[in-house]
Amino acid sequence: VQLQASGGGLVQAGGSLRLSCAASGLPFSSYAVGWFRQAPGKERDFVAGISWTGVVKVYTDSVKGRFTISRDNAKNTVYLQMSSLKPEDTAAYYCAAKKYGMGLRGDMYDYWGQGTLVTVSS
Repeated sequence: VQLQASGGGLVQAGGSLRLSCAASGLPFSSYAVGWFRQAPGKERDFVAGISWTGVVKVYTDSVKGRFTISRDNAKNTVYLQMSSLKPEDTAAYYCAAKKYGMGLRGDMYDYWGQGTLVTVSS
């Protein structure tokens, strides 16, 4: 099983980025996917999650209205569209997958990708 996160980079405040999480080696359409982020010296926090059907989407309060999570099961990929980025969004972003139901805690997830770094300059 492999989750490949990509799309991070350096962007100015107010800009946009789209992160991708490409999965292989698992029946992706049966897995919920979450995005988490970890800033230097801080704990890893839940950012957004999408159910295995794509119907249910959950966001942490600080990104509501700015971030949009979506999935394309035909491509085994989940996306995180990030807009109106702020310096406080700077972090390493990780995607994770769990069977069926979505979770808000990292320890609920079975598989993790490597991080992709997002840096937002002021």
